[in-house]
Amino acid sequence: MNKEFVCICCPMGCNLNVELSDTNEVISVSGNTCNRGKEYAVSEVTAPTRMVTSTVRTMQNVSVPVKTKDPIPKGKIFECMDAIKKAKVELPVKTGDVLIKNVADTGVDVIATRSF
Repeated sequence: MNKEFVCICCPMGCNLNVELSDTNEVISVSGNTCNRGKEYAVSEVTAPTRMVTSTVRTMQNVSVPVKTKDPIPKGKIFECMDAIKKAKVELPVKTGDVLIKNVADTGVDVIATRSF
C-alpha cells in the first residue's frame, strides 16, 4: 500500500510517497529532498501529531492566545479543544505561562503565547 502527501517541514513542499507493508510498517519513503522530509513521512503514517493553537477566555472576558507546548497526537485534538473551550484563567498572564497542564492526558501543556 502507498500513501501520498505533501511535506510541511519546509517551503519546498515535496510530494512524498510512503510505501507500507501489509502490517503498516514503512518500507520506503521517496520524493523527499532532505532527511526532515523522510522523518516527517514516517511520523505522519505511524503516529501523526499536530500543534494546536486557540484562545482561552479569562475571568475578565479577554481572549488569551494559546498553543500546545509540543505537538499532541492527532486523535487527541478534539479533546484538547474541549479542554481549552472549558478553561477560564485569571489575569495577569505572561507569555509561556502554563494555562492547562497535561491537556487531554497527552503529557503536553497549553501555554499562553502573549502577555496580558
